[in-house]
Amino acid sequence: MAYDRRGRARYRRILRFAMRYLAENWWFELFLPRVGLAALGARGRTRRWRRMARNFYGLATELGGLMIKVGQFLSTRLDVLPPEVTRELEGLQDEVPQEDFAAIRALAESELGAPLDQAYSAFDPTPIAAASLGQAHRARLTPEAAADAGFSDVVVKVQRPDIGMIVDVDLAALRRVAGWLNRVQLVSRRVNPPALAEEFAATSLEEIDYLHEAQNAERFAQQFEENPGVRVPGIAWDHTTRRVLTLQDVGAIKVNDLGAMRAAGIDPSAVADRFVTVMFDQLFIGGFFHADAHPGNLFVTPLAEGAPGSADDRAPWALTFVDFGMMGEVPDGLRGKLRQFLIAVAARDGRRLVSTMRDLGLLLPGADTRELERTMSAIFDRFAGVAITSLQTVDPAELRRFADEFGEALRVLPFQLPENFLLIIRAVSLTSGLSSTLDPDFNIWDAVEPYAEQLLRDERGGLVGSAAREAVSIAELAVRLPRRLTDLATRLEDGEIAVETPGLNRRIRAIERIAGRFVSAILFATLLIGGVLARPTDLVLGTVLMAGSALPLLHAVLAGVLARTRP
Repeated sequence: MAYDRRGRARYRRILRFAMRYLAENWWFELFLPRVGLAALGARGRTRRWRRMARNFYGLATELGGLMIKVGQFLSTRLDVLPPEVTRELEGLQDEVPQEDFAAIRALAESELGAPLDQAYSAFDPTPIAAASLGQAHRARLTPEAAADAGFSDVVVKVQRPDIGMIVDVDLAALRRVAGWLNRVQLVSRRVNPPALAEEFAATSLEEIDYLHEAQNAERFAQQFEENPGVRVPGIAWDHTTRRVLTLQDVGAIKVNDLGAMRAAGIDPSAVADRFVTVMFDQLFIGGFFHADAHPGNLFVTPLAEGAPGSADDRAPWALTFVDFGMMGEVPDGLRGKLRQFLIAVAARDGRRLVSTMRDLGLLLPGADTRELERTMSAIFDRFAGVAITSLQTVDPAELRRFADEFGEALRVLPFQLPENFLLIIRAVSLTSGLSSTLDPDFNIWDAVEPYAEQLLRDERGGLVGSAAREAVSIAELAVRLPRRLTDLATRLEDGEIAVETPGLNRRIRAIERIAGRFVSAILFATLLIGGVLARPTDLVLGTVLMAGSALPLLHAVLAGVLARTRP
């Protein structure tokens, strides 16, 4: 693909950076261990990783474009990158110098087909935010346009004039690097780099299409139209194109401005609780989620007394989301597996969690996961009830040991990243980080457990239906098993199966009796548990199930007594 001089220079610079550190890591991490010099390769590893991360930080900050988003994504990849890298990249922000207003004006007027002073009654040349893809300005619609839109104060997002070329260059470079990485077995066995690059490309191209972002905003608003605690800015469609987006100005209290929230009578910990619930609803129920919910894209909007909001707060308020360029979608099948994952975390069941991770495609098929199960169970046992800020009181040596064990398990075990997990990981990471900022005592376990319990209750058929289905399945087994054993004995007696073991009939009868008692015992337990679970919501059904459990119990007991009296 042909680029101008600036584009070619940018492309070469990204590739030079990638080649340098790929070669360095190949030498120290792959070549030296193969020739028996693993100790030499390990020497200075931490220092090398930190230097690479710092240099990438500088490169991303200087180049802007998609490089900042690449760094933000890498900062969440604890599964494949050491903490020395992720820590260095955590502070990477999408904030770059503002574009010259003359260039912004020219692009906006070209897109809108009219001078700015005709398209808007006022337009502030000083941006309120300048990011790598575009910048935002406050403005006011003309009276006619305001009457059509239903609001007058707006924020106008305008793309940087050369962003199309920059995105094309960055994606071409990333695809080239992904091809190199795909040839490294250590990387390709965990993730498909070309597929990951294409997913990143699709997301990035959608993000620079403001018509797509406007449609996302309307779809998100529809998902929460019954929830007065969540708000979305309206779109001024007559002033929106692929490169200019005009939306309602909903600026209020930034979600990380704790002082302003308290001054407005809003408890930041309540904001954290609602934010987690809203994000969980998007991921596990609605399936359409905001993947870029950082403090710049989220506000707390105080509402007038008596307005629909939250009855639990001293003053009603709403969470207001903006910037819908980076959205994700969770298909129904994947959403069901994510629910099971959440339930496993709430139950603090290491084995079930690892099994669900395999179902999600996070683990390679046939992987030996016993060490990961042990590690997860140990983490649940030690840290399940500890808030993030309370970790300060934990022995640092203990924390380091757990971090090292967990990090090593993640890097050594056959983890892989499914193609549609990039945005899910980002959304969960942002949710956890922002909630901890709002509430220093925020405990993810406290947030997960009630939500998981609700998911259990909402599962199709609920727990009672599951117990009933299990009871029917066991009853069918109880009916079929003696028949099958009798058929086997008949075939043996008829000579269809030749067996020379003496006393076989006696043994078959004993097995048949034991099987009958076993099935009765399981059926008793299933009916009893189903009745206990059903009684709080359906007294009649619960009572019937509990009463019915007496019959298989009686059979199991009497069969045992009779068995002792038979030869």
